[in-house]
Amino acid sequence: MAAAARSTDRPGALEITRKLAEICGPPFARFAGPADEVAGRTARWVAVPGGPHAAAEVLRLAAAHDLTVVPRGAGTKIDWGAAPAQVDIMLDTGRLAGVWHEPQASAVAEIGAGTPLRAVQATLERTGRRLPVDAPSPGATLGGVLAADESGPLRHRHGSPCAQLVGVRYLDADGELVSVGEPGTALLGRAGPAGGGAAALFGAAEVPGLDVARLLCGSQGGLGVLVSATMRVQAVPAGRVWVSRPVWTPLEVHDLVRAVLAARLDPAAVELDLPVPVPLPRRRIPASHPSVANRPDHPAVTGRPGRPAAAGSLVVLLEGGPADVAERADRLTALLGTEAVVNHAAPEWWGRYPFAPGDTALRIEVPINDLHAAVYALRDAAGTPVPVRGSAGIGAVHAALPGSLPRDRVASILAAVRGVLMARQGRCVVVSAPAPVRRAVDLWGELPTLPRLRTAKAHLDPHHRLSPGRLPGGL
Repeated sequence: MAAAARSTDRPGALEITRKLAEICGPPFARFAGPADEVAGRTARWVAVPGGPHAAAEVLRLAAAHDLTVVPRGAGTKIDWGAAPAQVDIMLDTGRLAGVWHEPQASAVAEIGAGTPLRAVQATLERTGRRLPVDAPSPGATLGGVLAADESGPLRHRHGSPCAQLVGVRYLDADGELVSVGEPGTALLGRAGPAGGGAAALFGAAEVPGLDVARLLCGSQGGLGVLVSATMRVQAVPAGRVWVSRPVWTPLEVHDLVRAVLAARLDPAAVELDLPVPVPLPRRRIPASHPSVANRPDHPAVTGRPGRPAAAGSLVVLLEGGPADVAERADRLTALLGTEAVVNHAAPEWWGRYPFAPGDTALRIEVPINDLHAAVYALRDAAGTPVPVRGSAGIGAVHAALPGSLPRDRVASILAAVRGVLMARQGRCVVVSAPAPVRRAVDLWGELPTLPRLRTAKAHLDPHHRLSPGRLPGGL
């Protein structure tokens, strides 16, 4: 039967389609189309189960016929990471949605994995609460955010979304529904500067018990299918301001971030945006001109270029009570100098990635004291400034290389940057890339915890049915 199911034009495939329709309902099971792909690998079927038990039946059917299963939420990060070795059934979590109503004073809420994050926030806002999560992918579901361990500016204070977990319900590879954690009991501590996700946590995690929840974070569906998550929630801050300052160099950013953190202002986020600077047209002025003669530091005299237009911005988010936020904003502007500006709305780039579809997207994680060295190393390796954006306050940023760069060139840039980061306990990961680059380069770099990852995969998915090949090491 497994051999028959390898092609959707054989009788065995029709039988599997019929069984999927019985489980999910006729409108919610079908042969996959060209758009149903994962990092370029097209699925054979799409199943949209109506609840946890139906999802469990889909997994049991897959196990019975030796079929692979790859979960999909909104598909906002479906091209991140490695392509799976095979996608037989794409399990769409869109109907595993909902925010279970908790008492208004409750500090937690159970949320279906297929619930769009925006819907979660809108529902909680009605009771004056929020999830302290702001993943940049528009339309992302909570399950997708957790599966990718995706985080935005608020990770500075609250850690990654996986750090907000109190409990999870998930399906293992055999279709067994497992619940771990208890309301009010945290599974994870705050994520450190070097990020989170399954790979970063294996050093402290064991497979049994609550620590399984740690493994699911960042696993891209390769260790289990998330059904719901119980998350910490908090009151919506009464006051919010964004204090911004123009910046010119990574070293300047380093000095400013250190000063901000040393001032104990309790920022909710410290974000950096370093776009590729656009050179301004220059008008040649003779050295004999009076304006030059009176300025011995003028480029016409020194032979050095003048200070360019601001290459980027450092923005600090302050949250809390209105009076407290105003007082801290005054202290922060005094610290940052006369170029600092207080705004009551975020800048346009806030919470957005610096890369576009088709780019090679990188994630750099390094101790904050070495972030400037990482950015300089990336510039040197690329031979030109590249867009960099992210949480300078914890040393986790994203960068974009043009999708037109040849794969060998990307590989050489990665090798150079990783060489610099290795001595600084940092990492450079390829988040997404064009197919030729994805196939040719090492997406993760050196991963000392790979043996533990193999152990976890062997324990939780011994037959490699869940998202095979999506994890490091081809797992």
